Amino acid sequence: MTRYLLVVNFEGGVVDTPMEEWKPEEIQAHLDHYKALHRELVASGELVQSEVLAGPDLAKIVTSDGKAPVVTDGPFQEFKEWLAGFQVVDVESEARALEIASRISAVPGPDGVPLQQPIQVRQVMEQSPSDVAEMEAYLQTAGGQR
Repeated sequence: MTRYLLVVNFEGGVVDTPMEEWKPEEIQAHLDHYKALHRELVASGELVQSEVLAGPDLAKIVTSDGKAPVVTDGPFQEFKEWLAGFQVVDVESEARALEIASRISAVPGPDGVPLQQPIQVRQVMEQSPSDVAEMEAYLQTAGGQR
């Protein structure tokens, strides 16, 4: 089994209407979709973790030179993508992770239209690089140029 991180951003997909303008029944259908998928993944044993995060207006960014951290309060309008939540699944194949991500992407919006929300799928590494050679190999697979 392999673990994958499925990342959900605050992007609206093909729907431009902010959720604040949706009808109550549309919001309920949206939430019900997530609840049903959550129950299914728990029942199958594939769900490792699922979290919804506070909005970007409550976010903080920390930078540090190793001596004095600098903490900046959000919101940060310069960032286009904000993490809304994530699931970690432990599945038999990448194909299964992609199938689950497609179901998340198809969450209904206004008038029941699937949002087609972009879901980032990332394999969770079994171990992190521990020396220069392993970091070089990781950078090659991560698209890093050295």
